[in-house]
Amino acid sequence: MKCHLLVRKNFVIFLLIVCSYGNLVAQGDGVSTEELAKQLANPVASLISLPFQNNFDFSVGPNEGFRYNLNVQPVIPFSIGKDWNLISRTIVPFIDQKDVVFDGSSNSGLGDITQSLFFSPKEATSSGLVWGVGPVLLLPTATEDAFKSNTWAAGPNAVILKISGPYTFGGLVNHLWSYAGDGEELSVSFMQPFFTYATPNGASYTIASENTQSWENEIFGGVVGFYYAKVTKFGKQLVQLGGGPKVYYGNNTFNPDFGFRFNLVLLFPKRPKVENEAQ
Repeated sequence: MKCHLLVRKNFVIFLLIVCSYGNLVAQGDGVSTEELAKQLANPVASLISLPFQNNFDFSVGPNEGFRYNLNVQPVIPFSIGKDWNLISRTIVPFIDQKDVVFDGSSNSGLGDITQSLFFSPKEATSSGLVWGVGPVLLLPTATEDAFKSNTWAAGPNAVILKISGPYTFGGLVNHLWSYAGDGEELSVSFMQPFFTYATPNGASYTIASENTQSWENEIFGGVVGFYYAKVTKFGKQLVQLGGGPKVYYGNNTFNPDFGFRFNLVLLFPKRPKVENEAQ
């Protein structure tokens, strides 16, 4: 019952945010929905967005529990001179789970926050390559013992992708080493290859996998998802809605059997400059 109440509460929060932001943001005139769909497939695009990634996972671990994970993932680009951008990507996880740690257990709260920064050229190469590099940080912000790493960690972060017409494909990789805290030593690699096809009407089709290798205890966990999304409007607010099924693999005993992801992304595109607009 507790997890269902949290799910309903989060959806109410979504609606309140959409309504409030809709009165503050311009309509993004001159930015096509196809272009927005492409930018959303690009982790280092110069696009302010506020994704709410809802993950529903079933038959989690030996006790076949349930887990709901809401990742709030603000993406904020900063211009550095005429040639470079600094892209801030934050993952703030809110987790609610039942029967995962042991049969009859229930845990709900904030998880550890991950902060990524990418330094990326503003223009793609002549062959259409886009790339970015920077640091990634793990912050021990969890409020529940079941979610705590009690560890500060940091490491390198990189993304490379190619944009070819309606197609965007590439990968994101990072590695975290622990350097402080009372938790266990961490040495964890993450790899996320992805492929997206964007249509002229703002729809997109994506296949992506997320793979985590813990080198300290030789645990590997992965998931592949198949997602459909569409850019649309709620009043004046541009949003992307989408989702799809997820399939898990690897030797992590707490892998779910299957899951589903639903995304709500608030979009804040820059309006193109118009000459003599002030005249």
